Amino acid sequence: MVEEDYQRAVAFVRSVGKCSASFLQRRMQIGYNAAAQFVERMEAEGLVGKADSSGKRALVSNANDVAKVEHHDASNLAATVERARALLDDGDYNAALMLSSGAYDQAKAAAGYAKRLQAGDQLIAKARRMQADALLIESRAKIALANQFDEAQAAGFVATPGRPKKVSDENLFRLEDVGLSKAQVHEARKLRDAEADQPGLVQRAIDARIEAGLEPSRANLRAAIGTASAPREDRGDNFYQTPAVATRTLLAFESFSSTVWEPSCGLGAISKVLQEQGYDVILSDLVDRGTADNDGELQAVGDFLASGRDEGNSADIVTNPPYGEVLNDFVAHALRVHRPRKMALLLNLNFMCGFADEARNFVMDENPPARVYVFKRRLPMMHREGWDGKKASSRMNTAWFVWELQEDGTYGSATTVRRVDWAEFQDADAVEPGESTHVGDFYFNDEDFTRSTPRKTLDERVDEERARALVWAGEHDRFDAVEMRRGIGVRPTTADGLILSLHADGLIRADDEPGRWLVSDDGWRSLKAMASVVVGMKIMEAVDGGR
Repeated sequence: MVEEDYQRAVAFVRSVGKCSASFLQRRMQIGYNAAAQFVERMEAEGLVGKADSSGKRALVSNANDVAKVEHHDASNLAATVERARALLDDGDYNAALMLSSGAYDQAKAAAGYAKRLQAGDQLIAKARRMQADALLIESRAKIALANQFDEAQAAGFVATPGRPKKVSDENLFRLEDVGLSKAQVHEARKLRDAEADQPGLVQRAIDARIEAGLEPSRANLRAAIGTASAPREDRGDNFYQTPAVATRTLLAFESFSSTVWEPSCGLGAISKVLQEQGYDVILSDLVDRGTADNDGELQAVGDFLASGRDEGNSADIVTNPPYGEVLNDFVAHALRVHRPRKMALLLNLNFMCGFADEARNFVMDENPPARVYVFKRRLPMMHREGWDGKKASSRMNTAWFVWELQEDGTYGSATTVRRVDWAEFQDADAVEPGESTHVGDFYFNDEDFTRSTPRKTLDERVDEERARALVWAGEHDRFDAVEMRRGIGVRPTTADGLILSLHADGLIRADDEPGRWLVSDDGWRSLKAMASVVVGMKIMEAVDGGR
């Protein structure tokens, strides 16, 4: 088995592009000496370079790499797959699983490597075909081992904590005996049950990937039997259908202008409900799906991030935007460029969190939503377009985020959160279009939906926070606007205003490092005076208390 282990090691290294003996030791669960020997052999064969100061080695890439991959795949890898197939036929499921898993990893790495080197469709297809063969053998071995394990468990031969033993310790059957972890046994059982329910499911799922020119991966196989989400290449433009109950729940609380723009219309899941309630809907999407409104008007086609705004007011927006890397920019573009009077987006509840992306900070800190309707019961699964497999329950907590433009031209500064149950609004009446309002027990008055006190200007907020900001600055050697904002809990515009104000009065000065500040001599004198006042007040309180 040494050669097979070495080929698995090569597959791991090719998949990540670097290696070290400790890396192989952890990933393959082998001894350090064996891992070190594999690394030395890879270096001798020209697969990896010399070790750097940390002991890591980079994958060697040169003009002969494509030929090496093709030769390796056509000989050693194919032979490994055939040996795994023979072991499966002979009933040696443990060995078949180990060998096929290694072959899968190696073929996957070879296909990815060939793709990166633009080696040609024929070589990529060859590697994927061997990956498919290895995946099929691996799956069948897992199913056989799951059956073997369950039979032993039913007979009382499995070591189970807290249960009486029917055999002696040395004859007990353990998970490691079948080469699977507890989680892998669970997954193998689901694979077995799906195959039993639809004989040939595994073979068909793998063959379908090959015919479509896609990678036959473990992740896709799990998705095909309804137990996991689809891999990245299948998500495409992140188009998921929105369940009608989500839109009905929103319309039970919120009213929009008589004409609404749906810029990620998909197949019209949201717009159909809007039109049922009397709204006129403008449809557009990045992809031309041929979606039309009730009057037969076809959707516009274009990238929302490249869209602009004509003169006049923008239509209200209601949509389930594309998730993934584009999401933050999508929402920020809507608020920066189109500035709708009202906008409702169906988002992952996690959108309320995060600080690393400036677009997210702009949306949630500087232009926060007025209301967030959190679905306390998860929505029915939003399956991607064309999904006809087993329907799975949703793993995502979602909410409607509603932005509303205020009279002062901002989106306010406070957010009200309400928990709702979509099951209670499946047949609820909607607020009439054009009422420009929302319903529910929120903390607002008629003039400002997000606050019950007069709105303060930036100068007023700066005046209120100056003393606290200077005290905070005195507790830090050096700081910038972001650190001050987080330290005293104010908006970015307020933090910038505080720094300008303190600097103008000579209480802070610029550091040698651009963008950073520190307390000046006048600032320290001001802090000492403030401290004296506080101490004096405490003394007076003590004197008054002793009378």
